[in-house]
Amino acid sequence: MGRELSARCGTLPPRFGYCTNVHAGADLASMQANLAEHALAVRRQVGGDPAAPGDEKMGVGLWLAAPAARALRQGEAAAELGHWLADHGLLPFTLNGFPYGDFHQPVVKHRVYEPNWLETARLEYTLDLVHVLDRILPPGEAGSISTLPLAWGKPAPGTDQLQQAAAHLRQVAAELARLEVETGRHITLALEPEPGCVLQRSEDVVRLFEDHLLSDDDADTVRRYLSVCHDVCHAVVMCEDQVEVLQRYRAAGIRVGKVQVSSAVCVDFQQLEPAQRPDAVAQLRAFAEDRYLHQTTVTPTDGQTKFYEDLPLALAGIDDATRLTSSWRIHFHVPVYLSEFGRLGTSRSAILECLAECRRHADVAHFEVETYAWGVLPAELKQATLADGIAKELTWFAGQQI
Repeated sequence: MGRELSARCGTLPPRFGYCTNVHAGADLASMQANLAEHALAVRRQVGGDPAAPGDEKMGVGLWLAAPAARALRQGEAAAELGHWLADHGLLPFTLNGFPYGDFHQPVVKHRVYEPNWLETARLEYTLDLVHVLDRILPPGEAGSISTLPLAWGKPAPGTDQLQQAAAHLRQVAAELARLEVETGRHITLALEPEPGCVLQRSEDVVRLFEDHLLSDDDADTVRRYLSVCHDVCHAVVMCEDQVEVLQRYRAAGIRVGKVQVSSAVCVDFQQLEPAQRPDAVAQLRAFAEDRYLHQTTVTPTDGQTKFYEDLPLALAGIDDATRLTSSWRIHFHVPVYLSEFGRLGTSRSAILECLAECRRHADVAHFEVETYAWGVLPAELKQATLADGIAKELTWFAGQQI
Protein backbone atom coordinates (compact mmCIF):
# COMPACT_ATOMS: atom_id res chain seq x y z
CA MET A 1 0.00 0.00 0.00
CA GLY A 2 1.13 3.60 0.26
CA ARG A 3 3.55 4.79 2.95
CA GLU A 4 0.79 6.62 4.82
CA LEU A 5 -1.33 3.47 5.10
CA SER A 6 1.68 1.33 6.03
CA ALA A 7 2.46 3.69 8.88
CA ARG A 8 -1.07 3.35 10.21
CA CYS A 9 -1.30 -0.43 10.09
CA GLY A 10 2.03 -1.56 11.53
CA THR A 11 3.02 -5.11 10.59
CA LEU A 12 1.46 -6.02 7.26
CA PRO A 13 1.02 -9.42 5.68
CA PRO A 14 3.57 -10.10 2.95
CA ARG A 15 1.07 -9.06 0.24
CA PHE A 16 -2.51 -7.85 0.34
CA GLY A 17 -4.86 -6.02 -1.94
CA TYR A 18 -8.31 -6.28 -3.49
CA CYS A 19 -9.71 -8.48 -6.24
CA THR A 20 -10.61 -6.67 -9.44
CA ASN A 21 -13.41 -9.09 -10.33
CA VAL A 22 -15.58 -6.34 -8.84
CA HIS A 23 -14.93 -4.39 -12.07
CA ALA A 24 -17.08 -5.13 -15.08
CA GLY A 25 -15.19 -5.76 -18.32
CA ALA A 26 -14.36 -9.06 -19.99
CA ASP A 27 -11.90 -7.88 -22.66
CA LEU A 28 -8.41 -6.45 -22.41
CA ALA A 29 -9.31 -2.85 -23.24
CA SER A 30 -12.16 -2.61 -20.73
CA MET A 31 -10.10 -4.39 -18.07
CA GLN A 32 -7.33 -1.81 -18.31
CA ALA A 33 -9.82 1.07 -18.51
CA ASN A 34 -11.44 -0.14 -15.29
CA LEU A 35 -8.07 -0.35 -13.57
CA ALA A 36 -7.40 3.23 -14.61
CA GLU A 37 -10.80 4.39 -13.37
CA HIS A 38 -11.19 2.41 -10.16
CA ALA A 39 -7.88 0.93 -9.00
CA LEU A 40 -5.98 4.19 -9.35
CA ALA A 41 -8.72 6.01 -7.45
CA VAL A 42 -8.44 3.43 -4.65
CA ARG A 43 -4.67 3.82 -4.76
CA ARG A 44 -4.93 7.56 -4.21
CA GLN A 45 -7.31 7.12 -1.27
CA VAL A 46 -5.26 4.56 0.66
CA GLY A 47 -2.17 6.76 0.58
CA GLY A 48 0.64 7.76 -1.69
CA ASP A 49 1.06 8.97 -5.24
CA PRO A 50 0.74 6.04 -7.67
CA ALA A 51 3.54 7.45 -9.81
CA ALA A 52 5.87 8.64 -7.02
CA PRO A 53 9.34 7.03 -7.22
CA GLY A 54 9.97 4.61 -4.37
CA ASP A 55 6.40 4.69 -3.05
CA GLU A 56 4.98 1.30 -2.07
CA LYS A 57 2.76 -0.38 -4.61
CA MET A 58 -0.85 -1.30 -3.88
CA GLY A 59 -1.69 -4.97 -4.29
CA VAL A 60 -4.34 -5.98 -6.80
CA GLY A 61 -5.70 -9.40 -7.60
CA LEU A 62 -6.44 -9.23 -11.30
CA TRP A 63 -9.37 -11.01 -12.87
CA LEU A 64 -8.83 -11.75 -16.56
CA ALA A 65 -11.63 -13.33 -18.57
CA ALA A 66 -10.46 -16.01 -21.00
CA PRO A 67 -10.34 -13.76 -24.10
CA ALA A 68 -8.26 -11.17 -22.22
CA ALA A 69 -5.91 -13.83 -20.87
CA ARG A 70 -5.34 -15.28 -24.34
CA ALA A 71 -4.75 -11.82 -25.83
CA LEU A 72 -2.23 -10.98 -23.10
CA ARG A 73 -0.28 -14.19 -23.61
CA GLN A 74 0.33 -13.33 -27.24
CA GLY A 75 3.07 -10.93 -28.31
CA GLU A 76 4.17 -8.11 -26.02
CA ALA A 77 0.78 -7.31 -24.50
CA ALA A 78 1.54 -8.83 -21.08
CA ALA A 79 4.89 -7.06 -20.78
CA GLU A 80 3.21 -3.78 -21.68
CA LEU A 81 0.53 -4.34 -19.03
CA GLY A 82 3.22 -5.16 -16.48
CA HIS A 83 5.00 -1.89 -17.19
CA TRP A 84 1.71 0.03 -16.97
CA LEU A 85 0.88 -1.53 -13.60
CA ALA A 86 4.34 -0.78 -12.21
CA ASP A 87 4.26 2.80 -13.50
CA HIS A 88 0.94 3.35 -11.73
CA GLY A 89 1.92 1.83 -8.39
CA LEU A 90 -0.02 -1.44 -8.70
CA LEU A 91 1.37 -4.88 -7.79
CA PRO A 92 -0.54 -7.80 -9.41
CA PHE A 93 0.57 -10.39 -6.86
CA THR A 94 -2.34 -12.74 -7.53
CA LEU A 95 -4.91 -13.62 -10.18
CA ASN A 96 -8.50 -14.75 -9.74
CA GLY A 97 -8.78 -17.62 -12.20
CA PHE A 98 -12.23 -18.77 -11.06
CA PRO A 99 -14.62 -16.94 -13.46
CA TYR A 100 -13.79 -17.91 -17.05
CA GLY A 101 -16.25 -15.69 -18.90
CA ASP A 102 -18.06 -12.40 -18.31
CA PHE A 103 -18.55 -12.20 -14.54
CA HIS A 104 -20.86 -9.20 -14.83
CA GLN A 105 -23.42 -10.37 -17.38
CA PRO A 106 -27.04 -9.93 -16.19
CA VAL A 107 -27.31 -13.57 -15.04
CA VAL A 108 -24.21 -15.53 -13.98
CA LYS A 109 -25.46 -18.07 -11.39
CA HIS A 110 -24.17 -21.60 -12.25
CA ARG A 111 -22.34 -20.38 -15.36
CA VAL A 112 -19.44 -19.27 -13.17
CA TYR A 113 -18.51 -22.97 -12.81
CA GLU A 114 -18.11 -23.44 -16.57
CA PRO A 115 -15.90 -24.76 -18.02
CA ASN A 116 -14.88 -27.07 -15.18
CA TRP A 117 -11.66 -28.97 -14.51
CA LEU A 118 -12.87 -31.95 -16.55
CA GLU A 119 -12.59 -29.79 -19.67
CA THR A 120 -9.44 -28.82 -21.54
CA ALA A 121 -10.75 -25.25 -21.88
CA ARG A 122 -10.27 -24.77 -18.12
CA LEU A 123 -6.73 -26.19 -18.35
CA GLU A 124 -5.82 -23.96 -21.30
CA TYR A 125 -7.26 -20.85 -19.63
CA THR A 126 -5.28 -21.55 -16.47
CA LEU A 127 -2.05 -22.07 -18.40
CA ASP A 128 -2.67 -18.74 -20.12
CA LEU A 129 -3.00 -17.14 -16.68
CA VAL A 130 0.24 -18.75 -15.50
CA HIS A 131 2.25 -17.21 -18.32
CA VAL A 132 0.52 -13.84 -18.08
CA LEU A 133 1.19 -13.63 -14.34
CA ASP A 134 4.85 -14.50 -14.88
CA ARG A 135 5.19 -11.66 -17.38
CA ILE A 136 3.40 -8.95 -15.41
CA LEU A 137 5.02 -9.60 -12.02
CA PRO A 138 8.22 -7.77 -11.08
CA PRO A 139 11.40 -9.87 -10.88
CA GLY A 140 11.67 -11.96 -7.72
CA GLU A 141 7.97 -11.67 -6.86
CA ALA A 142 6.02 -14.88 -6.20
CA GLY A 143 2.48 -15.25 -7.50
CA SER A 144 -0.75 -17.15 -6.86
CA ILE A 145 -3.79 -18.03 -8.95
CA SER A 146 -7.08 -19.09 -7.37
CA THR A 147 -9.28 -21.47 -9.32
CA LEU A 148 -12.54 -23.38 -9.49
CA PRO A 149 -13.04 -26.22 -6.93
CA LEU A 150 -13.22 -28.74 -9.81
CA ALA A 151 -16.90 -28.30 -10.73
CA TRP A 152 -20.40 -27.67 -9.44
CA GLY A 153 -21.40 -30.60 -7.23
CA LYS A 154 -24.38 -31.85 -9.26
CA PRO A 155 -24.10 -34.32 -10.84
CA ALA A 156 -21.41 -35.68 -8.54
CA PRO A 157 -18.32 -36.73 -10.52
CA GLY A 158 -17.26 -40.37 -10.54
CA THR A 159 -13.78 -41.67 -9.79
CA ASP A 160 -12.72 -41.54 -13.45
CA GLN A 161 -13.83 -37.92 -13.71
CA LEU A 162 -11.97 -36.98 -10.55
CA GLN A 163 -8.87 -38.63 -11.97
CA GLN A 164 -9.28 -36.65 -15.17
CA ALA A 165 -9.57 -33.37 -13.25
CA ALA A 166 -6.56 -34.33 -11.15
CA ALA A 167 -4.56 -35.08 -14.30
CA HIS A 168 -5.32 -31.57 -15.59
CA LEU A 169 -4.24 -30.07 -12.27
CA ARG A 170 -1.02 -32.06 -12.33
CA GLN A 171 -0.33 -30.71 -15.83
CA VAL A 172 -0.52 -27.20 -14.42
CA ALA A 173 1.78 -28.20 -11.55
CA ALA A 174 4.29 -29.61 -14.03
CA GLU A 175 4.21 -26.39 -16.06
CA LEU A 176 4.67 -24.31 -12.91
CA ALA A 177 7.68 -26.45 -11.99
CA ARG A 178 9.16 -26.00 -15.46
CA LEU A 179 8.57 -22.26 -15.25
CA GLU A 180 10.33 -21.97 -11.91
CA VAL A 181 13.36 -23.86 -13.22
CA GLU A 182 13.47 -21.62 -16.28
CA THR A 183 12.77 -18.24 -14.69
CA GLY A 184 13.09 -18.64 -10.92
CA ARG A 185 9.47 -17.55 -10.51
CA HIS A 186 7.33 -19.52 -8.04
CA ILE A 187 3.59 -19.47 -8.74
CA THR A 188 1.01 -21.61 -6.96
CA LEU A 189 -2.42 -22.68 -8.22
CA ALA A 190 -4.91 -22.53 -5.34
CA LEU A 191 -8.17 -24.50 -5.38
CA GLU A 192 -10.99 -22.47 -3.83
CA PRO A 193 -13.67 -24.52 -2.01
CA GLU A 194 -17.17 -23.12 -2.47
CA PRO A 195 -20.59 -24.18 -1.13
CA GLY A 196 -22.35 -26.58 -3.47
CA CYS A 197 -19.24 -27.49 -5.46
CA VAL A 198 -17.34 -30.78 -5.62
CA LEU A 199 -14.93 -29.23 -3.13
CA GLN A 200 -17.13 -27.38 -0.66
CA ARG A 201 -15.47 -28.14 2.68
CA SER A 202 -11.88 -28.47 3.83
CA GLU A 203 -12.16 -32.24 4.19
CA ASP A 204 -13.15 -32.44 0.51
CA VAL A 205 -9.89 -30.73 -0.41
CA VAL A 206 -7.82 -33.03 1.80
CA ARG A 207 -9.54 -36.08 0.30
CA LEU A 208 -8.80 -34.89 -3.25
CA PHE A 209 -5.13 -34.39 -2.47
CA GLU A 210 -4.75 -37.70 -0.66
CA ASP A 211 -6.78 -39.85 -3.08
CA HIS A 212 -6.02 -38.25 -6.46
CA LEU A 213 -3.14 -35.77 -6.34
CA LEU A 214 -0.54 -37.16 -3.95
CA SER A 215 -0.79 -40.81 -4.92
CA ASP A 216 1.73 -40.68 -7.80
CA ASP A 217 5.47 -40.04 -8.03
CA ASP A 218 4.98 -36.30 -8.56
CA ALA A 219 3.77 -35.70 -4.99
CA ASP A 220 6.57 -33.23 -4.22
CA THR A 221 5.68 -31.20 -7.30
CA VAL A 222 2.00 -31.23 -6.35
CA ARG A 223 2.73 -30.01 -2.82
CA ARG A 224 4.90 -27.17 -4.06
CA TYR A 225 2.68 -25.86 -6.84
CA LEU A 226 -0.90 -26.86 -5.93
CA SER A 227 -2.46 -25.29 -2.86
CA VAL A 228 -5.78 -24.06 -1.49
CA CYS A 229 -7.44 -20.66 -1.60
CA HIS A 230 -9.28 -20.27 1.69
CA ASP A 231 -12.32 -18.03 1.24
CA VAL A 232 -13.50 -16.95 4.69
CA CYS A 233 -17.12 -16.41 3.62
CA HIS A 234 -17.36 -19.82 1.95
CA ALA A 235 -16.19 -21.63 5.08
CA VAL A 236 -18.68 -19.65 7.18
CA VAL A 237 -21.59 -20.64 4.95
CA MET A 238 -20.55 -24.29 5.31
CA CYS A 239 -20.49 -23.85 9.12
CA GLU A 240 -16.75 -24.54 9.31
CA ASP A 241 -14.56 -23.15 12.07
CA GLN A 242 -11.79 -20.96 10.64
CA VAL A 243 -9.04 -22.25 12.91
CA GLU A 244 -10.00 -25.88 12.39
CA VAL A 245 -9.96 -25.44 8.60
CA LEU A 246 -6.47 -23.95 8.55
CA GLN A 247 -5.19 -26.55 10.99
CA ARG A 248 -6.66 -29.34 8.84
CA TYR A 249 -4.79 -28.10 5.78
CA ARG A 250 -1.59 -27.71 7.78
CA ALA A 251 -1.85 -31.24 9.20
CA ALA A 252 -2.35 -32.65 5.69
CA GLY A 253 0.68 -30.81 4.34
CA ILE A 254 -1.44 -28.66 2.02
CA ARG A 255 -0.32 -25.07 1.63
CA VAL A 256 -2.75 -22.16 1.79
CA GLY A 257 -1.67 -20.22 -1.26
CA LYS A 258 -4.10 -17.38 -0.66
CA VAL A 259 -6.77 -16.23 1.77
CA GLN A 260 -9.73 -14.44 0.25
CA VAL A 261 -10.92 -12.00 2.87
CA SER A 262 -14.70 -12.00 2.56
CA SER A 263 -17.75 -11.71 4.76
CA ALA A 264 -21.12 -13.48 4.64
CA VAL A 265 -24.58 -12.26 5.60
CA CYS A 266 -25.72 -13.94 8.84
CA VAL A 267 -28.84 -13.82 10.95
CA ASP A 268 -29.83 -15.84 14.02
CA PHE A 269 -33.59 -15.46 14.22
CA GLN A 270 -33.70 -16.90 17.73
CA GLN A 271 -31.82 -13.82 18.94
CA LEU A 272 -34.51 -11.53 17.53
CA GLU A 273 -37.87 -10.75 19.06
CA PRO A 274 -40.74 -12.32 17.07
CA ALA A 275 -41.89 -8.86 15.98
CA GLN A 276 -38.40 -8.10 14.59
CA ARG A 277 -38.11 -11.24 12.47
CA PRO A 278 -40.26 -10.07 9.53
CA ASP A 279 -37.97 -7.03 9.21
CA ALA A 280 -34.95 -9.35 8.98
CA VAL A 281 -36.68 -11.44 6.31
CA ALA A 282 -37.50 -8.29 4.36
CA GLN A 283 -33.82 -7.33 4.48
CA LEU A 284 -32.82 -10.79 3.27
CA ARG A 285 -35.16 -10.49 0.30
CA ALA A 286 -33.17 -7.47 -0.87
CA PHE A 287 -30.17 -9.80 -1.30
CA ALA A 288 -32.07 -12.26 -3.51
CA GLU A 289 -30.80 -10.73 -6.74
CA ASP A 290 -30.59 -12.27 -10.22
CA ARG A 291 -26.90 -12.13 -11.14
CA TYR A 292 -25.02 -14.32 -8.68
CA LEU A 293 -25.70 -17.56 -6.86
CA HIS A 294 -26.17 -17.02 -3.12
CA GLN A 295 -25.90 -20.43 -1.50
CA THR A 296 -27.58 -20.51 1.91
CA THR A 297 -27.41 -22.79 4.93
CA VAL A 298 -30.22 -22.83 7.49
CA THR A 299 -29.58 -24.42 10.88
CA PRO A 300 -32.63 -25.07 13.10
CA THR A 301 -32.26 -24.91 16.86
CA ASP A 302 -33.01 -28.63 17.14
CA GLY A 303 -32.23 -30.12 13.75
CA GLN A 304 -29.75 -30.67 10.93
CA THR A 305 -28.42 -27.87 8.76
CA LYS A 306 -30.15 -27.64 5.37
CA PHE A 307 -28.34 -26.42 2.25
CA TYR A 308 -30.07 -24.33 -0.42
CA GLU A 309 -28.45 -23.65 -3.78
CA ASP A 310 -29.72 -20.08 -3.79
CA LEU A 311 -31.22 -17.63 -1.32
CA PRO A 312 -34.64 -17.35 -3.06
CA LEU A 313 -35.13 -21.10 -2.53
CA ALA A 314 -34.59 -20.69 1.20
CA LEU A 315 -36.87 -17.66 1.41
CA ALA A 316 -39.65 -19.51 -0.44
CA GLY A 317 -40.02 -21.89 2.50
CA ILE A 318 -41.00 -19.18 5.00
CA ASP A 319 -44.65 -19.30 6.04
CA ASP A 320 -44.65 -17.17 9.19
CA ALA A 321 -41.53 -15.08 9.75
CA THR A 322 -42.43 -14.40 13.39
CA ARG A 323 -41.96 -18.11 14.16
CA LEU A 324 -38.45 -18.40 12.69
CA THR A 325 -35.76 -19.50 15.17
CA SER A 326 -33.12 -20.87 12.80
CA SER A 327 -29.67 -19.48 12.02
CA TRP A 328 -29.00 -18.44 8.41
CA ARG A 329 -25.66 -18.01 6.61
CA ILE A 330 -25.76 -16.57 3.10
CA HIS A 331 -23.04 -16.57 0.44
CA PHE A 332 -23.23 -12.88 -0.36
CA HIS A 333 -19.92 -11.03 -0.07
CA VAL A 334 -20.70 -7.87 1.89
CA PRO A 335 -18.17 -5.16 2.83
CA VAL A 336 -15.63 -6.63 5.22
CA TYR A 337 -15.75 -3.66 7.61
CA LEU A 338 -19.44 -4.25 8.45
CA SER A 339 -20.38 -6.20 11.56
CA GLU A 340 -24.14 -5.64 11.33
CA PHE A 341 -26.74 -3.63 9.48
CA GLY A 342 -30.38 -3.36 10.43
CA ARG A 343 -31.57 -6.72 11.76
CA LEU A 344 -28.83 -8.64 9.97
CA GLY A 345 -25.27 -9.45 10.93
CA THR A 346 -22.12 -10.45 9.08
CA SER A 347 -19.30 -12.92 9.61
CA ARG A 348 -16.66 -10.24 10.17
CA SER A 349 -15.63 -12.02 13.38
CA ALA A 350 -14.65 -15.06 11.29
CA ILE A 351 -12.23 -12.88 9.33
CA LEU A 352 -10.58 -11.87 12.59
CA GLU A 353 -10.37 -15.52 13.69
CA CYS A 354 -8.77 -16.47 10.38
CA LEU A 355 -6.25 -13.63 10.53
CA ALA A 356 -5.31 -14.47 14.11
CA GLU A 357 -4.55 -18.07 13.11
CA CYS A 358 -2.52 -16.88 10.12
CA ARG A 359 -0.64 -14.50 12.40
CA ARG A 360 0.24 -17.33 14.80
CA HIS A 361 1.83 -19.46 12.10
CA ALA A 362 2.98 -16.88 9.51
CA ASP A 363 2.46 -19.41 6.71
CA VAL A 364 0.14 -17.45 4.38
CA ALA A 365 1.69 -14.91 2.03
CA HIS A 366 -1.27 -13.60 0.01
CA PHE A 367 -4.46 -11.95 1.28
CA GLU A 368 -7.08 -10.68 -1.16
CA VAL A 369 -10.16 -8.69 -0.14
CA GLU A 370 -12.89 -10.05 -2.41
CA THR A 371 -16.18 -8.17 -2.23
CA TYR A 372 -17.21 -8.67 -5.85
CA ALA A 373 -20.88 -7.89 -5.22
CA TRP A 374 -20.67 -4.10 -4.76
CA GLY A 375 -22.72 -3.66 -7.94
CA VAL A 376 -25.66 -5.67 -6.61
CA LEU A 377 -25.59 -4.62 -2.95
CA PRO A 378 -28.70 -3.00 -1.48
CA ALA A 379 -28.36 0.76 -1.97
CA GLU A 380 -28.02 1.55 1.73
CA LEU A 381 -24.78 -0.47 1.95
CA LYS A 382 -23.03 1.21 -0.97
CA GLN A 383 -20.52 4.04 -0.72
CA ALA A 384 -20.60 7.13 -2.94
CA THR A 385 -18.26 5.47 -5.44
CA LEU A 386 -16.89 1.97 -5.95
CA ALA A 387 -13.41 3.26 -5.13
CA ASP A 388 -14.68 4.70 -1.83
CA GLY A 389 -16.02 1.31 -0.77
CA ILE A 390 -12.91 -0.64 -1.75
CA ALA A 391 -10.61 1.87 -0.09
CA LYS A 392 -12.64 1.67 3.12
CA GLU A 393 -12.30 -2.13 3.06
CA LEU A 394 -8.54 -2.03 2.52
CA THR A 395 -8.09 0.52 5.27
CA TRP A 396 -10.09 -1.66 7.67
CA PHE A 397 -8.09 -4.74 6.72
CA ALA A 398 -4.78 -2.94 7.11
CA GLY A 399 -5.81 -1.97 10.62
CA GLN A 400 -6.13 -5.60 11.73
CA GLN A 401 -2.37 -5.91 12.36
CA ILE A 402 -1.91 -9.18 10.51
